[in-house]
Amino acid sequence: MHRGSGDTWVEGPDGARYWGRFGAAGLLVVSPRSEVLLQHRAAWSHFGGTWGVPGGARHEGESAVDAAVREAGEEAGVPAAALHVRFTSVLDLGYWSYTTVVADAADRFTPVVSDPESIELRWVPIADVGDLPLHPRFAEAWPSLRERL
Repeated sequence: MHRGSGDTWVEGPDGARYWGRFGAAGLLVVSPRSEVLLQHRAAWSHFGGTWGVPGGARHEGESAVDAAVREAGEEAGVPAAALHVRFTSVLDLGYWSYTTVVADAADRFTPVVSDPESIELRWVPIADVGDLPLHPRFAEAWPSLRERL
């Protein structure tokens, strides 16, 4: 872990654990075909086997947008230059936060599984997202995110 990295667990007052000392962020990329890029999480990961968005812990001083774009590049080969950020949605627990960054992709690129956190990456039509076994927090956020799309 390099200096300033937030790669560690935060424990809430109720004992629940959340990844990212400085919070976390994920990128919900929307293609020109009205699809979103989803990540099938590795079995060993937190809520493994579920679908969510590429993302992870923020580094100290790193903005949520920068963290989401960095993580999506590392985990899925998302080309930062092809993105236009549309909006953010924040879950703030007071002691930890998660920011979903929603961005349009200029083109439908081919995602690349580039680390062991992913089983698969897939473009999913917006109408079909709810049919997948979603990461519990993403499942909670999805109805509101879908409405804003």
